[in-house]
Amino acid sequence: MQHSDRAGLLYALAGFCTLSIGDAIIKGMAGQWPAPAMAATRYLVGTALLAVLLGSRQGIGALRLPADRLQWVRGIAISLSAIGMFLAVWIMPLSEATTIAFTQPIITAVLATVLLGERARSSTWIATLIAFVGVFLVLRPNFETAGWGVLFPLMGATGMAVTIIANRAVTGRATVLAMQYYMSVTALIFLACVTVAGHLSGVEGFGLTWPHWSVLARCAFIGFSATLAQWLIFMGTVKAGAGTVAPMTYGQLLMAVALGWTFFGDRPDALALLGAAIIIGAGLYLWHSGRNKRVPKTAS
Repeated sequence: MQHSDRAGLLYALAGFCTLSIGDAIIKGMAGQWPAPAMAATRYLVGTALLAVLLGSRQGIGALRLPADRLQWVRGIAISLSAIGMFLAVWIMPLSEATTIAFTQPIITAVLATVLLGERARSSTWIATLIAFVGVFLVLRPNFETAGWGVLFPLMGATGMAVTIIANRAVTGRATVLAMQYYMSVTALIFLACVTVAGHLSGVEGFGLTWPHWSVLARCAFIGFSATLAQWLIFMGTVKAGAGTVAPMTYGQLLMAVALGWTFFGDRPDALALLGAAIIIGAGLYLWHSGRNKRVPKTAS
C-alpha cells in the first residue's frame, strides 16, 4: 500500500471516529434543550467557520443565499438527519442508534434508482434485504422502551441518503467550499424555523428556555468537531480515493460501541451484535460489488 493510501485511511478513520465523539456528547445532553435548537447551534458554528473561509477566498458576494432549490433540499435533508440522530441517541444505546444509521448506503442506493433513474443492480436489492434483517434484530429490544421512536435513526439515515443524492445532482454547480457553506447555512435557517415552530407548538420537550452555558458550549464544540470530521474525511478521500476509504466509516461504529459502553453502560447484547454484523456485511457487500463494477478486468 502506498504512503498516500495509508495517510488517507488514517485521515478518514480519524474523521469518522470524531463523529462518534460528537454523538456521545449529544447523548450526554439528553433532555437539556430541544433537539432542533441543539442542531441549530451546531450549524451556527459550522456556518460561521465556513463563511469566514468562503468570504476570504471568494469575496463577500459568495455568502449570499443560494437560488438553486436543490441547495435548499440538501440543507433541509441534512437538518432532518441531524434531528433524527439527536433524538435517536437520546432514547437508544449509542451503539445501536449508530448501527441503524449505517443503513444509509443501502437507502442511498435505492433512492438513486428511484430519484436519479440509475439502473438497479441485483446487489442493491440483495444488500437491502440483508441490511433490514439486521435492522430488525437491532431494533427488536428497543420497541419495548422507545416505541416508534426507534425509527429516529432511520430518519437520520434517510436524511443523509437524500443529502448524498442531492449532492450528486448539484455536482459542479459551485466550488466545494461554497457547496459546504450552502448546505450549512440552509440547514441553519431550516433548523431555526423548526426550533421556533416547536416552541410555539407547546409540545413537551420542544419548549425553549435559556440553557445552561455548558449546553451552548457543548453544542458549539459539536459544531466545530463535526466540521473538523468532515475535513478529515475529505482529506482522506483526496489522498486515497472514496472507494478506498469507504470501509473506514465502520470505525465510527466501533468508537460508538466503546464510548457507549464506557460512559453510559450500554453493553450490546448478542442479537444486537449479530444485527450490527449483518448491516455492516450488507454495506461491505454493496461497496465491494460497486468497486468490482468500476474496476475493469484485465486480460490474463
